[in-house]
Amino acid sequence: MPPAGTILVTGGAGYIGSHAVLALRDAGHGVVVIDDLSFGHARAVPADVPLVRGDIADTVLVAQVLADHRITTIMHFAGSILVPESVANPLKYYRNNVVASNTLLQAAADHGVARFIFSSSAAVYGVPDRLPVTEDAPLLPINPYGRSKLMTEMMLRDVAAATGMKFANLRYFNVAGADPAGRAGPDRAIPTHLIEVAMDAVRGRRDGIIVAGNDYPTADGTCIRDYVHVSDLADAHVAVLNAMIAAPGASLTLNCGYGHGFSVLQVLDAVDHVLGRHLARSFGPRRAGDPAALVGSNDAIRSALNWQPRHDDLDTIIAHAIAWAQSLDQ
Repeated sequence: MPPAGTILVTGGAGYIGSHAVLALRDAGHGVVVIDDLSFGHARAVPADVPLVRGDIADTVLVAQVLADHRITTIMHFAGSILVPESVANPLKYYRNNVVASNTLLQAAADHGVARFIFSSSAAVYGVPDRLPVTEDAPLLPINPYGRSKLMTEMMLRDVAAATGMKFANLRYFNVAGADPAGRAGPDRAIPTHLIEVAMDAVRGRRDGIIVAGNDYPTADGTCIRDYVHVSDLADAHVAVLNAMIAAPGASLTLNCGYGHGFSVLQVLDAVDHVLGRHLARSFGPRRAGDPAALVGSNDAIRSALNWQPRHDDLDTIIAHAIAWAQSLDQ
């Protein structure tokens, strides 16, 4: 296989980005990280990986990094990710996720970057008519977060058509867990995703978990999501990079999930089971912008990349999350 050159990982000090950096290094690829450290942590980046602190909207900085490190591929994770916040503050999401991505894409095109792998989201589907949702389903996002991801996907396709750059849009479902070797994991000051919130309760940082809505049209009234282990997701990024190197003409749009879902209450029951004790829970109002159920078909990514998830087990995901959470207090 031809060499990949050096890969720029934006947001590489954050949760998903840091796991991608580890997977790339484990596979022998050269990596450089740009992160403004607004949510990420410098300690999440391995000591032998260059970390450039800065904003991807800084055109001078990005141009310098692309030139100095002879970047051939960009993996773009940087951006804002909270659905309710996007409803309350949509302009932040269009600025951080669309305008900043536009600037990054312009620099990539100007410097002849060959490949661009984008951290997209299942939120581009909105409320699918059928589950598990496939990549050819209608794209009808119901919140500004999903719309910002779809806008960036559209920009990327248009830039690729105009320049010959190849791209991959990877549409994530609910990412959870931590590196099985304990090298990385979620470390947000205020967790917002379900399993991370549960880990806050495990650590004694909150009294219990407030379930956001129990009146959805699901079996137990709570939202259903497709939970994918963060290390399997990181492996998917390496697999798509390798596929793009091997077949330079290919651009791809792929779901990243397991093809089955769990409700909020099922996840919390699994946390209790793995932890060996009960975490208090109560019910609150729905979160703005949340669909009742979102589960993705992974037939396409398995076929295109021969991707074989290693951690497709809810108890395993939770066990890795607990081990990481407990390590933060040691």
